[in-house]
Order: sequence, then C-alpha cells, then structure tokens
Amino acid sequence: MMAADSENGTRMGTTQPLDDWYRPEIPRKELKLLMTRGDWKGFANFGLWLACLAGSGFLAYAAVGSYWALPAFFLYGTIYSSCDARWHECAHGTPFRTRWLNETFYFLSSIMNMKEGTYMRWSHTRHHTETIMVGLDPEIQVMRPANLGRVLLDFLWIPDAIQMFRVMILHALGAPTKEARDFVPQSEWQKMFWWSRCYLFLYAAMIVWSVAIKSWLPLLFFPLARLYGGWLHQLFSLTQHAGLAENVRDHRLIEHHLFPMVPFHALPNLHERVEGVLPHTYSGLMEAFREIVPALIKQSKDATYFVLRELPQDAVTELSSHEKESSGGIITAGEGTHYA
Repeated sequence: MMAADSENGTRMGTTQPLDDWYRPEIPRKELKLLMTRGDWKGFANFGLWLACLAGSGFLAYAAVGSYWALPAFFLYGTIYSSCDARWHECAHGTPFRTRWLNETFYFLSSIMNMKEGTYMRWSHTRHHTETIMVGLDPEIQVMRPANLGRVLLDFLWIPDAIQMFRVMILHALGAPTKEARDFVPQSEWQKMFWWSRCYLFLYAAMIVWSVAIKSWLPLLFFPLARLYGGWLHQLFSLTQHAGLAENVRDHRLIEHHLFPMVPFHALPNLHERVEGVLPHTYSGLMEAFREIVPALIKQSKDATYFVLRELPQDAVTELSSHEKESSGGIITAGEGTHYA
C-alpha cells in the first residue's frame, strides 16, 4: 500500500504488529520480479478504457431523443463505473511506475467514483491490514446478519454513495468523522478537508449546470453514471469477500490480498505461482454465485454462517475465538483442512 495504517507503524487501537497475516512464501527475487511496474502497460489499459469511455459517451449523446438512449447510456455507465477498479489499483500505486501518473489517475478515478481520495486511501489501507476484522475493517462489504436489500441496492452503489457524501460533507465543514479519527493521521486532515470541499463544489457545479440548461444530461454523464452503471462492478466485487469468515488472519482465503503491490498485469502469473496452496479456484462467475447467493440468504437469517473454504492438505488457518465458538474450530477431513 502507499500509506501505512498509522504514523507509528502499528494498528491504531491495538498492540499487534502492522501485518501478521499468513500468506504463502515467495523468494524475494521472484516476488520483486512479480512486483515490477511499467508505465506502458498502465497506459495501454487506462488508454483503452478512456477511448471506450469517450466512444460510448459519444454514442449516448448521439442517441438522446431516441429509444437507443437507454442501451447507449447503460453501456456508457457500465464502462464509466470501472473507474472503481482503477481507483483501487491506483490506490496501491501499481498501474504505473511513475508516481505522478498513478496519482493523476487516482484522483481522476476518485472524483468519478465519488470517493474522496485522501480519506479513502487510508480507509483502504486499514481494509488491507484488518480485512473482515469486525470493528476494525471499515470496508466489510456484507456485514452479518446480511442485509439483502442493501446488497441489491449496492448494484446501484446507492448506500455507499450516501455514506461517502455524509463523510465529505462533514469533512468539508472541518469535522473529522469517527472513522477518520480512527485511521487517518491528523497530519492528513487538512488535505482531506480541502479535497472534500473541492469534490462537493464540482458536484454542485454539475447540478447548477443541469438546472441552468434544464437537462439531466450533464449529471447523467458525470457523476450519476457511477450509480446507474455500477451493476457489473458489484457483480465482480461480491466474489471477493461476500460470505467469507470474519476475524481469520489468512490471506490465502482472500487471494487478491496476498501481495497487494503486485500490478494487475502480473496477477495471472502470481496466481499460477501460489495456486497450489490456495482453496479451490472458481471456474467463473456462475460457479462463484452458486455458492455466494445461498450463503447470503443463509447469512440474512443466521449471522454465524459463512462459506466453508477448503485449504490444501496441511494448510491450517487460525480462527478467532468467536469463529471457533460458532463452528467448533478447525476440522480436518479427507485431503484438505476446513475451517467453519
């Protein structure tokens, strides 16, 4: 991550070391090679995205006044909403080797995503150091018991957008939220306050523009596209955390958290390198959601339920006392090790 969880290198409110998660060991030289960044691969990915965004935006504008406007804006919004994935990669500082390029695209995608960049950089740092740790992780996607209505609304990104605007309004007024006091260093507060004011000014300007010309078009292009086009991002996002156990410090169960400084283009190589010590890899979205949907339905009624993931033989993960009480602890069965 580009930021530590606190200025003194320890997690706020705890005496545990900054990173005590279990992860597979990779030789230093091999890991360094996997972590190699380059500007051209970043430009190829982000450039193609911007080209698709411009092309779909032109189609949407040209279709205004016809029935083609609905599918055209749907396409534009879907492409626009992948700004969230790019915000995430730039938060790790990995798409580009050149720092200012990462920062430029980080703030562009943050504004498009309606996520204030300073606050969310530190929030995401905490998320990586305290993943699905109840009371510490500010980005647990589905809290237990699962609220199925919120899960569905997240396909339009409505709950998170409301929460983010609450944060930005308070920060624009110079009042740090409880969460910001917890994980954002005080030295970053003024920057966080001023960026919140800039974001809100920009969004207000778009509203004024739409009112002045008596048209929804400016807002449909920015920033509302993040709402009506967010379905695909949510579809992929749910596969990363939904239904998993809480308070388990083993990154093998959350593969994309294993080595967060590995660039997106090297992830297939990383997966091939560590696949032998990971749980079963899903063949696609259909297989994943055949497990996720029933799990979320069960979690809406039983807060102690979670998806059972089998680790390879002799791969043991330590459960929290809460999970042990809920499940009876670690169970060894057949050729693998279960936690449940």
